[in-house]
Amino acid sequence: MNKVFSVIVVVFIFFGCGNDENKYTEKKDEVISEKSIYLIMKSLTNPFFIEMNEGATKASKEFGFKLEVRSGTNETSIEQQISFVNEAIKNGADAIVIAPADSVKIIPILKKAQNLGLKIVNIDNRIDIESLQKIGMKPLPFISVDNEKGGYLSAKAIIDNSPTNSKAIILEGIRSAKNAMERRDGALKAFKEAGITVVAMESANWKIDEAYNVFKNLYAKHLDVNLLFCANDMMALGVLRYIEENNIQNISIASYDDISDVHKLIQNGKIKATINQRADLQGYFGTKFAYDLIMKRNVPLNKSVEISLIIKK
Repeated sequence: MNKVFSVIVVVFIFFGCGNDENKYTEKKDEVISEKSIYLIMKSLTNPFFIEMNEGATKASKEFGFKLEVRSGTNETSIEQQISFVNEAIKNGADAIVIAPADSVKIIPILKKAQNLGLKIVNIDNRIDIESLQKIGMKPLPFISVDNEKGGYLSAKAIIDNSPTNSKAIILEGIRSAKNAMERRDGALKAFKEAGITVVAMESANWKIDEAYNVFKNLYAKHLDVNLLFCANDMMALGVLRYIEENNIQNISIASYDDISDVHKLIQNGKIKATINQRADLQGYFGTKFAYDLIMKRNVPLNKSVEISLIIKK
């Protein structure tokens, strides 16, 4: 049975985030602790993670813990993330909040950290649950969004006014990342429901330059394509650069993340749709949950942050 999603279209107005997500009302403990929390992200070259850092910083000021922020040089830098977890262990951190570059490769070092007593919270990209269970790790609190729903809504936004004989390309993120898989699946569902032929699916690993080259090669083989879903805004920026350099017309682009660089492109119609997933709230609640665990408080195993579809009015 197909799911039916309802959405109120907005332009740069956030909605649907419950009251607890729009109000940071909890106060820090009266006695400020010296607890240390590491926030390990993918890359600060993506504005999405800058917003995530801002939310975590807000939590650190409210609750009084020490925040150490680390990020890779790019979004595929899993080895760097592993080294940051080792650093957190070596420096006696109390907790780690991680948005993993890979949903499986990060697990062994996190098991080491957990065995040593560090609290771990998973945000943004879900760590593979089966692999966690196989290695004997305790369940990790997870904070993110419904990425499949987001991929569906973003792709549907470019389908609604397209011809029935349209053809589509999907640019995926890192294929071993759960959020990339879910966004791809959501877009595929939208295209399938509309009878749109998906002529190609390739990974550009979240990167601008890689997306430019991947799309260049795909377009040479599929000159009649007119719909494109990119699993993040950075890849959409790479594709758009190629499209503008070659004066290509009639390709509608949908993407994901709602970074600031895309706002003007939405307004002028160069990108038709994107998804805001409140990176700041993911960072805020991720570090807050880690602090609660350190203070021996209960936290939910799953927290979903509501998404918003962003299109031109």
